[in-house]
Amino acid sequence: MIIKPKVRGFICTNAHPAGCAASVAEQIDYVRQQGDLGEGPKNVLVIGCSTGYGLASRITSAFGYGAKTLGVCFEKEPSERKTATAGWYNTAAFHQQAAEAGLYAETLNGDAFSDEMKQQVIEKIKQDLGTVDLVIYSLASPRRTDPKTGVTYKSTLKPVGQSYTTKTYDTDKDLVHDVTLEPANDDEILNTIKVMGGEDWELWMDALVEAGVVAEGCKTTAYTYIGKALTWPIYGQATIGKAKEDLDRAAASINGKYSSLLVDAHVSSLKALVTQASSAIPVMPLYISLIYKVMKEEGTHEGCIEQIFGLFNGCLYGDAPTLDEKNRYRMDGKETNDATQAKIQALWDQVTQDTFHELSDYAGYNHEFLKLFGFDIDSVDYEQDVDPLVGW
Repeated sequence: MIIKPKVRGFICTNAHPAGCAASVAEQIDYVRQQGDLGEGPKNVLVIGCSTGYGLASRITSAFGYGAKTLGVCFEKEPSERKTATAGWYNTAAFHQQAAEAGLYAETLNGDAFSDEMKQQVIEKIKQDLGTVDLVIYSLASPRRTDPKTGVTYKSTLKPVGQSYTTKTYDTDKDLVHDVTLEPANDDEILNTIKVMGGEDWELWMDALVEAGVVAEGCKTTAYTYIGKALTWPIYGQATIGKAKEDLDRAAASINGKYSSLLVDAHVSSLKALVTQASSAIPVMPLYISLIYKVMKEEGTHEGCIEQIFGLFNGCLYGDAPTLDEKNRYRMDGKETNDATQAKIQALWDQVTQDTFHELSDYAGYNHEFLKLFGFDIDSVDYEQDVDPLVGW
């Protein structure tokens, strides 16, 4: 079939297999070009492995350090009439490249929040790897079913304490406008913590340690975004902020419980990028369009693979990792430093419907959005007939 992007609001409902493969290949090439990275992980579990930072983590582990990787994702497979999700095609491309390079790669597709998936992963580690020495937690989901109670929780993107009015950009209508977000109630805060906090990360580590499949000195990290003043009402004093506080709690808990195994747990704060998750968050399309403009002019812009390579090389396996007062790895300094933020704030204050395309890098934002789904990549012929039935 001929596959063209079907964009509805902030999501794309289809994906291009050849485009996704080209995007994966591009990231692999970047890592390979970095040369010998020295000592690193050997057996890696990536929970949320199929897109964004999780995919970049898997690529860096495998093609940067030669690690065996076991991935967990929740992706829709293709049919003769419908494409798979982008994550499905990304994973298929990763498997093909890993096989050609002689690298171990296995992926389990299902609900990572469930006890059943945790057990499947444990059995696979016992069968193929013995133990894992790096666990990456990179899940992004709007809902989670608690495996102990069966209750399904849904996250909410709202401020805490008081309503908040700010600018936003509606990608569907090409419209800059004000949006007012009403404050979350206690139930909405709890729900968001249950979905986006550290509980499931901690449950994963508990299950893996109890099963005896965690190597001594194992490293583990969960990814987050903190931001600064412009995004603080959404990411800080907000339901997501409360969930992020719980990630910090989980990291401290994991370190405390498993100190005898020398487990080393950190939250990693990464820069704002176009992802399937960030596209749905009020303020972020406008903010990211502006930071792309500023950071590209400064020569400091990085994508997922550059950020994750830097995290591995500089923090996880570096001699002098950048840590903040909460013991988090910080990879967001090129975005959150005062000088860059001042430039972004100046543009933010000026931006209107009339000036948006002049002051922002929306073209860059839109390119990255389409690229998430395998579209708008120069090397791909989108007029060519392609088979959507790709497996791994």
